[in-house]
Amino acid sequence: MKVIVAGAGIVGVSCAIWLQRAGHDVTLVDRAGPASGTSHGNAGVLAGIAIVPVTVPGLARKAPGMLLRKDAPLFLKWSYLPKLLPFLARYMSHATDAHVDHYAKAMTNLMHDTVDQHLALAADTPAAKYISQADYCFGYATKADFAADSYAWEKRKTAGFAYDVVTGAGYATYDPLYDGTFETVVRCKNHGSITDPGRYVQALADHFVAEGGHLHLTQITDVTIKGGAIDALETTDGPMEADHIVMALGPWSRKIAHKVGVKVPLESERGYHIELINPSRMPRSPVMIASGKFVITPMEGRIRAAGVVEFGGLEHGPSKAPFDLLKRQVAALLPDVTYDHIVEWMGHRPAPADSLPLIGANDPTGRSYSAFGHQHLGLTAGPKTGRLIAELIDGRKPNMDLAPFDPKKYAAE
Repeated sequence: MKVIVAGAGIVGVSCAIWLQRAGHDVTLVDRAGPASGTSHGNAGVLAGIAIVPVTVPGLARKAPGMLLRKDAPLFLKWSYLPKLLPFLARYMSHATDAHVDHYAKAMTNLMHDTVDQHLALAADTPAAKYISQADYCFGYATKADFAADSYAWEKRKTAGFAYDVVTGAGYATYDPLYDGTFETVVRCKNHGSITDPGRYVQALADHFVAEGGHLHLTQITDVTIKGGAIDALETTDGPMEADHIVMALGPWSRKIAHKVGVKVPLESERGYHIELINPSRMPRSPVMIASGKFVITPMEGRIRAAGVVEFGGLEHGPSKAPFDLLKRQVAALLPDVTYDHIVEWMGHRPAPADSLPLIGANDPTGRSYSAFGHQHLGLTAGPKTGRLIAELIDGRKPNMDLAPFDPKKYAAE
């Protein structure tokens, strides 16, 4: 069959490769090229254990204070608030224990084997060299901070994830860079990272093209709807038709999804990173800095500090305050690390109100499919999402429950 995959981030490229391996004629469409957005700028962690959403019980009580504290990892462009309010009401309605359990079960099924999924996707390709297997660690400055996070750790333990709780001094014997930094560290087993996310996704896309896939750079301007389903993509180069069309455009998927009846409440969860180029010392493993909700990851020739949440839409440019926060916190954490210069980046992560990605057919005929909405977990869940989409288009039944991710759950809204 002829299949178009719209979007060349990690999710779209994964869809394209698995569809190609299933024998289909696949065209990957993107306005700027592979890994030109969040798939370049993410924290690089294969974070299978990240099964607790931002919307936990008590968030409504804490969020206003976080927005007013300059060292809190939550930001808002206040001019965007009126437009954000309807989404925010839906988003906060999911801050319940029942929804956390629902989300954790669904995302565990999707992400528990993320390292194996990446290894399978990149097998026998130049991209494989970018996959590093290492513990994913969470660093806490005090025992009280760790105790305050007990809700999340109990949920992860219940889901079956293995982790060790060690002293900061004990962790420093493994990674002296953090000597004296943490009181408690949680080491999560069977995780990994990508040492250069942008080059990794580009290498996967190059492999796709080398194997006969088509990469078409053009701006998608609209879609043609026929019988309630997408009949064609409208682009600056003219219409593009296929037997199936996969939407993997991240936060830019919302407009098209709404046109086919998938009325998903979706916003951009804007993420930031800074990079220390040519640092004098390197960390050994990715570490979530619990107090700042950002990750420090060793990458090729640089240290990346990525995270922070800002709501401000797709049109506004980067804010100064998140960069300043990351710089202050990294300087305090790594005072002895020197480097050539700092690189700043901001990108858009697609955030549905219930935090669950959309994976599946948009209409009963399966003419088009959704593969977006992974929030900050697109890299972690991308390869498996691509495999699932390929199985669905092939008419095979995936070996997991996809009901929590079904785009058609929004059809009645």
